[in-house]
Amino acid sequence: MSATRTRFLSVLLGLAASGMLQVGGMRIYTSGDVEAVNGTDVRLKCTFQTSSPINPSAVMISWSFRPLKPGREESVFYFHQRPYPPQDGIFRKRISWAGDIMGRDASIVVQQVKFTYNGTYICLVKNPPDVHGAVGVIRLRVVTTASFSELLLLALAIGGAVTGVVLLLVVIVSCRRCQKNRQRQRCRMNQEEAPRKERKDPTSCHPSRAVHLYRSSTSLEVDSSDGMISDPSTKDSSSSEEESRSSDEEAGDDSD
Repeated sequence: MSATRTRFLSVLLGLAASGMLQVGGMRIYTSGDVEAVNGTDVRLKCTFQTSSPINPSAVMISWSFRPLKPGREESVFYFHQRPYPPQDGIFRKRISWAGDIMGRDASIVVQQVKFTYNGTYICLVKNPPDVHGAVGVIRLRVVTTASFSELLLLALAIGGAVTGVVLLLVVIVSCRRCQKNRQRQRCRMNQEEAPRKERKDPTSCHPSRAVHLYRSSTSLEVDSSDGMISDPSTKDSSSSEEESRSSDEEAGDDSD
């Protein structure tokens, strides 16, 4: 017996590991208790999980309503390839489709809720051959004013949105300032790298054009005999040496 059980368990484990053994059944998830203010729209959220591949042409979704007071159950909504809102009853023109079959979403929206909408809403989903499983239940409570928790959530949502907008503006302004600072730095670097032109003195000119600015080194000699100005001696050093040599020779001849 122990050997037979061991073989049976090994076969089951092998099938599970190979993916041939699957657990059937539809699983439906809802938001549970929902509160809505009289005259507003409310979304009844219903999602599902199925073990079979989703076939959009075969999926069937139905919503029904059970009032708080004793009364009959009423059909609210039906979906099969396309939505079928109710044509009569208290929910006529008050139900709209808000789901996505491929997204495993079977939610609906109840528009302009009334106090008569207080009760239990039942969500049923079938995806053949996966047609068995539990149903989803939502208890709706219509109130005159929003509760403190809902007001708090609304305030938090508004505050979060405002904070997000402010942060976005701060980021945009910071990015623009950074871009401007970078452009300024680039301009400064370009100015520093550009070769500086030498400023020329406007009073200076080329040496060839400034001959008239130099004074002549020629000196004038005055003849003491007649007071007339004579040209200076232009003899160079070589001529003076020759004269001194000739004078020495004449002196030597005289001595002889």
